[in-house]
Amino acid sequence: MSKFPPSIPLPESVSETRIQRRRQMMVTARRGIMLRSVIIIAEILGFVFLNSSALLLDALSSLFDIASSLFLIFCIRFADKPPDRNHPFGHGRFEPIAGLQLGLLLAVLGGVMLVQQLAAISSETEARVIQPLTWLIPLGAVILLEISYQHMKRTARRQHSPALLADAVHYRIDGINSLFATIALLFAAYFPQYSNLCDHLGAVVIALLMVGIGSYAAKNNLNQLLDRVPPSDYFDKVQTAAMRVEGVLATEKVRIQLYGPDAHVSIDIEVSPHLSVELAHELTQKVRAEIQKEWPAVRDVIVHVEPYYPGDH
Repeated sequence: MSKFPPSIPLPESVSETRIQRRRQMMVTARRGIMLRSVIIIAEILGFVFLNSSALLLDALSSLFDIASSLFLIFCIRFADKPPDRNHPFGHGRFEPIAGLQLGLLLAVLGGVMLVQQLAAISSETEARVIQPLTWLIPLGAVILLEISYQHMKRTARRQHSPALLADAVHYRIDGINSLFATIALLFAAYFPQYSNLCDHLGAVVIALLMVGIGSYAAKNNLNQLLDRVPPSDYFDKVQTAAMRVEGVLATEKVRIQLYGPDAHVSIDIEVSPHLSVELAHELTQKVRAEIQKEWPAVRDVIVHVEPYYPGDH
């Protein structure tokens, strides 16, 4: 060969998968904003006219979700930008950075609300009348959120979209919040002498969920920023793709970094020690292409070649 071999081009399906991922996340975020706006309006009206703290806290939780969706729309667009001169590894970190900030904010907001509700339980002496049918408002939110969750989960599994599935789980979590509000207000309706306590206890449970969910989201996003080792199925996927290339005899030292829409892979492949440099380079190109075809989120692959000797492992 008289000139440097060209790179192996990737099929259009790889870039199309990345585009489809972003499109699905955008559509999901917009649908979430519309649905939660309806729920917020109903619950705020319930708080104003029916005097329920649980409805107020559930509405605040949904309002935070809308702010999260708007912020994530911006971050998703920015994170999907290709690498440039100043960002050779892409902009994928914007998603976990946004997720970390939103998780911390949700946890702090839940903590503040928790303190307020506990203080209200200990200090409130005058009984508040909560209308018997107030629980129907959060029950309607539970039904809407569960229908959305089931629909989005089916779509996510059909499209093999982990991002869409994660957002579907978010709907389920919001539905659990509303379910606790429903239970608290239902107790308040049947036991009016304890209506204040039931209402505040429902708000306390929602606040605790906000703290727990926010902390969990912050931890998961922090793990990406700190390069925590991802689940083992990602390593299996990379090694399986590499071993499909004829001439690759073994793999080792696989390292994976996850950043939002991007993944970066480093892998050692073992080949025949008698292989020429030119053929070994061709194998590295084929390994890179196979990994990216198997896992389109992989933005970059570094392949290191080592000689293979039986029984040296």
